[in-house]
Amino acid sequence: MFIYNVTINITHDVHEDWLDWMKHVHIPDVLKTGCFIEAKIHEVMYVEDEGKTYSVQYKFQSIEDIEKYQKDFAPGLQKEHSERYKDKYATFRTLLRQVD
Repeated sequence: MFIYNVTINITHDVHEDWLDWMKHVHIPDVLKTGCFIEAKIHEVMYVEDEGKTYSVQYKFQSIEDIEKYQKDFAPGLQKEHSERYKDKYATFRTLLRQVD
């Protein structure tokens, strides 16, 4: 099992809109690609950054799944996010492999 982890810091002024959009639009759109089997969003606690920080974790079964997502779907979905929240966030992505 693998996890595609997206950590994002979002400014306070758009935080509530962003969280609602992630829950009701973006995450469902990512899951509709068929590349992931589930998604969870977690608030990162005790971070001294400006804004709020979240970890969005998408579970997938094979490296081919993430490769297909990154090739066929990620550019468009990430562009939509970037245009909607331009200059209001910072993000980084990691791939994790479950070892137990």
